[in-house]
Amino acid sequence: MILDVNEIKKILPHRPPMLLVDRIIDLVPFKSGVGIKNVTMNEPFFPGHFPGNPIMPGVFILEAMAQVGGIAMLYPEENRGKIALFGGMENVKFKKPVVPGDQLVMKANLVHVVKGNFGKLHAEAFVDDIFVAQGDFIFALKKPGNGPI
Repeated sequence: MILDVNEIKKILPHRPPMLLVDRIIDLVPFKSGVGIKNVTMNEPFFPGHFPGNPIMPGVFILEAMAQVGGIAMLYPEENRGKIALFGGMENVKFKKPVVPGDQLVMKANLVHVVKGNFGKLHAEAFVDDIFVAQGDFIFALKKPGNGPI
């Protein structure tokens, strides 16, 4: 299943500059997803990270990977309108900088449902088939405006 940015915006509440997935190229709802972020010099973080040596901040790489997982979790109709919140991150590793002109390919897989609306995703990111980052994300699905989880 392929989703363009307009379909992604129907699933995720994020909007630019915090929407960090341009396209989903593979999706198995509530199981896995593969997404693309085309990294351009126009990203709002590059002027300050770092002048003369632009590198995509690791926190944005993690957020982009988590958004791919969020799309997989929120795609099913019963989860539409919910938001996916971080409960924690584990096993985070960065191996190579991501720079303007790179196409970040992110793969997210549901590891397991911990309990109810809580679960764990494993995600990895690649540029030109070269591993650049990974992380395990503990998440909670929540309806907006319902107070604490």
